[in-house]
Amino acid sequence: MLIQRIHLPAPGLEEMLAEAQREGYKFLDTLLREWESGKNRFDSPGEALCGYLDHGVLLAIGGLNLDPFLNDPSIARIRRVYVREAWRNQGIGAALLDNLINIARQNFRCVRLRADSPRAARLYERKGFVPTPNPSATHIIHFNQPSGDSNV
Repeated sequence: MLIQRIHLPAPGLEEMLAEAQREGYKFLDTLLREWESGKNRFDSPGEALCGYLDHGVLLAIGGLNLDPFLNDPSIARIRRVYVREAWRNQGIGAALLDNLINIARQNFRCVRLRADSPRAARLYERKGFVPTPNPSATHIIHFNQPSGDSNV
């Protein structure tokens, strides 16, 4: 399964956006709007926008940014993760998350995120994220750091 860095627009993005909207997820609209405006191109040091393409068609997407809710360049945030419905439960989301974590591990001391559903939370927790009581994140993972810093 090949997860790779991508640039937008990508083939299949429109179908992905429409599907996410039908499911009530608006964060992909935000991703595209911010990409088009230049506000967020996932191009600061350590950042990445990754996707899974099958026969050249985008089926999953997820990004890694400096955490916009903190003023700390050592903390990243996984954002805008989405797997098209027909391709869920096939390991694509896990592979995408592994890829983003590996990139983050090379550049940051920890990563935070907000899980939008119990299903997403379970995936993140299987990958080593732990719940955090912070109001701007639901989960966090530390890399080679003491575990006492879970309130970041």
